[in-house]
Amino acid sequence: MAEDKPPKRYPQNLQGVLQLAVDAGSGAEGPAPMEPMSEERKMWLKDALAEVCKGQMDEVEQMKKCLEVLQHERDIEKERGEEERGEEDEDERESIFDMLSELCENMDNARDLMTLGGLDLSVSQYLCHSRSGLRWRAAHLIASCAQNMPQVQVHLFSLGTLPKLLQLTDSDPHPTVRVKALYAVSCLVREQEAGLKEFFSNDGYSVLMRGMQSDNEKLRTKSAFLLLNLLMAQPEQKETVISMGMVQQLVSVLRTPHSPVHEHVLGALCCLVEECPQGLKDCRTPALALEELLRQRSKELKGNEESEEELEFCERLRAMCFHGQQGDDNGMDR
Repeated sequence: MAEDKPPKRYPQNLQGVLQLAVDAGSGAEGPAPMEPMSEERKMWLKDALAEVCKGQMDEVEQMKKCLEVLQHERDIEKERGEEERGEEDEDERESIFDMLSELCENMDNARDLMTLGGLDLSVSQYLCHSRSGLRWRAAHLIASCAQNMPQVQVHLFSLGTLPKLLQLTDSDPHPTVRVKALYAVSCLVREQEAGLKEFFSNDGYSVLMRGMQSDNEKLRTKSAFLLLNLLMAQPEQKETVISMGMVQQLVSVLRTPHSPVHEHVLGALCCLVEECPQGLKDCRTPALALEELLRQRSKELKGNEESEEELEFCERLRAMCFHGQQGDDNGMDR
């Protein structure tokens, strides 16, 4: 009989707690009879919850230890000079940044790192470090903490993080630093009104323009992708961006050898033309020869499944700019 069954034992961890809750709610139909919790079950629940909390504390303590090492090593550098530091020490700190970035994929840990001063240390001491491996890892940690975390984003703005990241994106000699810095910029400003305003006030669009002209393919693609997203989020900035000569710059990027960046460039041009007379006028400038470029590009992209979205942008832009411009009602090929 059911009464003779021995009590079920659960593992003393978070999974055990969840399984206990599931089993408690999935018994016989109707409300279960209220029975006092046995002392054994009380003790099990207390121990299991303590184990869960202990695991969370371990991560906080781990972050504290990491920050102690980063601060200690930075203090030594200031006393003796960075050139005297060994490669082994650098590897240790790079591993620490990798560990912190992984831990801070958890939003609670990201918030705790902010409280512990980890972001202040990263911004003030490591974004400007002489070693590129530490600069880009500091930027990556900032991105991991800032993504979808308004509280962390606001704190980073108060530290003056965005101008530093834009400067790294624009002029750092190491390509990985530039890419990671731009990634952090994106995590700070996308869908963040205060971030968008600060991005604009720090001439962020010019940084993206120069990024799209870089020899670094990743930086070019990510710059164009962020530009497209920001134009969609800030349509009121179109005229200002157009006044910077953005249309002409984007068309010049389209004339470079074909690459993934072109899809985002075409999308950005569509944004600048839509409901924006000046953008439309710039695209129709005869010197740009954009109509012929789009016609040729459409021919090249047709039949390529991987380029369907780029083809859609291409034909959409062609239709908005040149369909019926001279009485030609068949301006867009479908």
